[in-house]
Amino acid sequence: MYSKIKEEIDTLGFNVVDYDFNRPWGGFLVIDEKQRSLFISTFFNDININLSKDTRLSPKILIVDPNSRLSWQYHFRRKEIWKIYKGSVGVIRSKNDIETKINIHKSGDTITFDIQERHRLIGLKNIGIVAEIWQHTDINNPSDENDIVRLQDDYNRK
Repeated sequence: MYSKIKEEIDTLGFNVVDYDFNRPWGGFLVIDEKQRSLFISTFFNDININLSKDTRLSPKILIVDPNSRLSWQYHFRRKEIWKIYKGSVGVIRSKNDIETKINIHKSGDTITFDIQERHRLIGLKNIGIVAEIWQHTDINNPSDENDIVRLQDDYNRK
């Protein structure tokens, strides 16, 4: 299933520079930063995103398995924008550490998270595919995969 999703993203003209299909909740594809304009026009053409030449967006495709959950988490150095590409997913979000009710989002929905906003992506009955971009809040110290504060994790990751 993951390889078919990767092939589909390749067919859209994207250069996948890295991927990981071994996450306990599913996997992700990292898209070449040089293709950020194509990524924006393909997945985020309905919102205004700053594309100055110094703006890194770290485009990714998240693949969440059915009945799986990413960490209840937040970030210090980035905002995130998600576009539900295929399927439906659950999302929990909060301004504090307390998890709120799950909201269901379907293909085409856009979700924006502020810096330090708590959030969790949840797989429902079928695989959910989400296009994601990061808006780095510190240009001198861009966010990375280590900029994750996990408040709760089903897989005991720190």
